[in-house]
Amino acid sequence: MSGLRARIRTVEGWAVEHAVLTVTDMTGLQVARVVADAKGAVATESLPPGVYTAVVTSAGHNPIARTAQIASDGSGSLGEILLNPAEGAIELPPPGPWVIDPAHSSVIATAKHLGFTSIKVRFPEVSGRIIVGRPIEQSYVDAEIKAAAIETGIKMRDDHLRSSDFMNVEAHPIIGFTSTELRQRGTDSWTLVGDLSLHGERRQIELDVRYGGFGADPWGGIRMAFHAETQLHRNDFAINYSAMARAGVAAIGANIKIELDITAIQGESLPEF
Repeated sequence: MSGLRARIRTVEGWAVEHAVLTVTDMTGLQVARVVADAKGAVATESLPPGVYTAVVTSAGHNPIARTAQIASDGSGSLGEILLNPAEGAIELPPPGPWVIDPAHSSVIATAKHLGFTSIKVRFPEVSGRIIVGRPIEQSYVDAEIKAAAIETGIKMRDDHLRSSDFMNVEAHPIIGFTSTELRQRGTDSWTLVGDLSLHGERRQIELDVRYGGFGADPWGGIRMAFHAETQLHRNDFAINYSAMARAGVAAIGANIKIELDITAIQGESLPEF
């Protein structure tokens, strides 16, 4: 097999998916750049024989450099490369199942109103299950929000927003999210990709996630917390502007900012207090 090959793992032995191998020649010219697969494996195209510098980088880990020797057949091997966590990296939550605690979680949607003020909508009834994986990129999220629980602070407007003029919560009672991919961006930040089901439409979205840590609570459980944000375009989910005007929220901007503050408890179910 031609090209420079390596297998990238954490010091605990987990494959580092999306790690990047960059290869430069002795003049500093980049000659290859490849991304690790789900098994942490990387392989470049065939390279001219000689000595090269190989640098492996991955978000949340210290970079590492190696000298690589390419043989006359264009191939070479770095073997197994172990990456250490970057300084200041936060301790990850224990692997296994976690459940979202609705009493300590919130979902807020914010839209521009009249171009210079904002309207906030709260969805207080959020629930779901999180599987924390190892490596962390194998984690999984399945969550839902009860659409009928929408709150703007004005009952008449809330009732109208629940109606068929707008969100039609009888036909679409659940706002659902199922993750498909998790990519680390920094020591405590990730991009969570998944499918959002809203108002009868299903779209892929990306959430910017910042992990807050985990620890024991006063009731004998273990909790973790994270904050997530994304931007939605209401037209992607067939949210009708004229219906919004009749609901008393005219001149609402097309882009909606979504902010989630989520607390999850370790285990298969919420504890009984």
